[in-house]
Amino acid sequence: MTRHEGPQGKRGPQLVQGWEQEGNRVVLYCPDTVLEVHAYTDSILRFRFSPTGRFEETFSYATILEDMPALGSIDLEVTHEGDVWHFRTQKLHCRITKTLHISVFDLEGTLFNEDERGFFWEPDREHGGNIIYCSKKIQEQEAFWGLGDKPNRLNMRGMRFETWGSDMYGFEKTTDPLYKNIPFFMGLHHEVAYGIFFDNTFRTRFDFGHERSDVCTYWSRGGEMNYYYLHGPELTQVVENFAWLTGTPELPPLWALGFHQSKWSYFPADKVREIAARFRKEKIPCDVIHLDIDYMDGFRCFTWDEEHFPNPRRLIAELEVDGFKTVTILDPGIKIDREYRIYKEGVEKGYFCRRADGPLMEGNVWPGPCHFPDFTHPEVRQWWSKLVEEFMQYGVHGIWNDMNEPAVFGSGTFPMDTRHHYEGVPCSHRKAHNIYGMQMARATYHGMKSAIFPRRSFSLSRSGFAGIQRYAAVWTGDNLSTWEHMWMACVQCQRLCMSGVSFCGSDIGGFIGDCNGELLTRWTQMAVFHPLFRLHSSGDHADQEPWVYGEPYTSAIRKAITLRYHFLPYIYTVMWRHVESGTPAIRSLVLLDQHDPETYFRMDEFVFGPHVLICPIFHAHAEGRTMYLPRGNWYNYWTDEVVEGGKEIWVETTLETFPLFIEAGATIPVYPAMQYVGEKRIDSLDLHVYYGEDPCTSEVYEDAGDYYDYELGNYTVRTFTLLVDEDEGISLRQIRKGRYNSEYLSFCFHLHGFPFEPTEIRVDRTKLRLKRQKKGQPFFFEVDKDFEEITFHGPKDPGDKPAK
Repeated sequence: MTRHEGPQGKRGPQLVQGWEQEGNRVVLYCPDTVLEVHAYTDSILRFRFSPTGRFEETFSYATILEDMPALGSIDLEVTHEGDVWHFRTQKLHCRITKTLHISVFDLEGTLFNEDERGFFWEPDREHGGNIIYCSKKIQEQEAFWGLGDKPNRLNMRGMRFETWGSDMYGFEKTTDPLYKNIPFFMGLHHEVAYGIFFDNTFRTRFDFGHERSDVCTYWSRGGEMNYYYLHGPELTQVVENFAWLTGTPELPPLWALGFHQSKWSYFPADKVREIAARFRKEKIPCDVIHLDIDYMDGFRCFTWDEEHFPNPRRLIAELEVDGFKTVTILDPGIKIDREYRIYKEGVEKGYFCRRADGPLMEGNVWPGPCHFPDFTHPEVRQWWSKLVEEFMQYGVHGIWNDMNEPAVFGSGTFPMDTRHHYEGVPCSHRKAHNIYGMQMARATYHGMKSAIFPRRSFSLSRSGFAGIQRYAAVWTGDNLSTWEHMWMACVQCQRLCMSGVSFCGSDIGGFIGDCNGELLTRWTQMAVFHPLFRLHSSGDHADQEPWVYGEPYTSAIRKAITLRYHFLPYIYTVMWRHVESGTPAIRSLVLLDQHDPETYFRMDEFVFGPHVLICPIFHAHAEGRTMYLPRGNWYNYWTDEVVEGGKEIWVETTLETFPLFIEAGATIPVYPAMQYVGEKRIDSLDLHVYYGEDPCTSEVYEDAGDYYDYELGNYTVRTFTLLVDEDEGISLRQIRKGRYNSEYLSFCFHLHGFPFEPTEIRVDRTKLRLKRQKKGQPFFFEVDKDFEEITFHGPKDPGDKPAK
């Protein structure tokens, strides 16, 4: 039998000679190769191909399949007809030919994804093993999204990328690779979507029609061709399926969704106190202060500089009294110092990485020459977790994992012959590099949780593989103080959210360079609707706190940060929905409406949660901007003007305002202004109802804002549905699920855009006594929080008196 040969001697599989099925798993055997197909759900298929005819011992750092309870039986129907095998679930139909050519359809016969050449490989002459490939046909008008933190345009058609975690100081729009390694992408054509997750930790590459315009290829110099097909047909469903596979985070404490202030570096301790006091003096809300590497003794991890921070416990306690939480940085490099306890422990117990022929791997980072823990060893992670647990006793509330690509000065990263334990399946750094940062974050997370449980902690990581969201929030890295980098941050956060990592943000104002008042204002306004809301800058450049540039910028930034705190109950609900279902917190317009081709190339606009639309200002001296408004009706947040979507519009702005729209029909919960989470008791929660003629459902999630009781069911979800009926009129219905009892007793409703000012309101059929409204004030009223239905009645002619 002749082996299939391709261009430049690349090899392909021979014909299938036999097959077997065991439950939801099917194996197809060729003379020298083998393909395993495994149905995990009706929408998720795993394809695992080996060019050697056998599968090596392996596992996945990315997926949570091993942590799940036994999966129920999937109704997988397998039939063999001639030269084709058919695999059918309740949602898809997969065809595999005798040459291992794969096509996937829905049950109506719509093609979603098909092989071009499919699997092929070539020997890796330098490292041994094989370079493995898979190629797919690009369908007519197909577009691609995903791959984590790439700073280039969202639609990746015609482009090429790679995943290899890299410390790219001052990266540019075309820089690739960057810090994160998320080998997951989505394809969309003919209004149907699918996803591919290439679960391979080696350096991987993706070509979306760059070399050949009609072919998408992904490949790796090592490991297996092991990928998951994720069925849609909606892009949001694909992202949710990816979250089912790789996990979602724990719900962050509410304070972690407040404003974070950071700098490289705030020291000594009195400088930290000065910054905190200035926030309160300026009445600018802030919940978190970050301490960068200069709090340490000579950059030694888990130490304090006794001169600059003589009493860290007292400092952190004082900050907490004034409403501030403290987050400290950790790097993986452990200073080579025989008097340093942690270094001595690491050497004595064999916890540091070694080169192939035995010596400890050494690299220069901030402390100078360092050794590095092997976080792929469970015992090392446990050791690190214990160190974190001890360190948290100072009162620290969160840890920020940096330099964990891993980065090394001069060489970029570890030598490729560095050895790793890899959970007992030893390997070189070629295989372990991309998951190193994630495993550091994993160890840090478990140490923090042990230290402060039952309270929730906060973890931040610069690097990570698919699944990093289970252990840490992320930020986009060392950006520049430029308008272009603000735009790049907008794109990167959209891309991270569609890649499963919703708790993300950027260094507001830019880390490198000198910012200015207008840029900092506009960046802060955009970041109000990024889950991680942190201002961070380099000490090599000018100060960048919210008050640095004076008026009118201080007032504009204060207004933006205050807006974040108004929206906190909505933002918290969005994050809960992400934790519960994997729904991305930020959605690019194409995820909102993939049936509108106009959204395919839109990048400036994004939706936060289901109902809030943002379009940042990316240019200096702007008095407004053009933007695309998605289909439906939308309320201008600042003016209450109702605008019909499905078209480009011009939006006027001031320095203090930016394009911000609320979906018609939405119910938005709003907190009063506060300086930090928990500063004020909330006696009545404001709910803003935006009239819309189409039925619209909104959620409000509530729990204690901290602790893990929510995992035991101590939470409440309130679902509000606004309905308009010609005969019954306008009604708002509430369904309450859960047992958490919030501290407030009532809702204060604010009505927007109603076609009439209500003359009668009935709450659960009981007429409500209305208070006289002040002239020019939006219509509002207060009711018990556990109502079931509110009906609104107005003049006989609804057009007589529209509500303000």
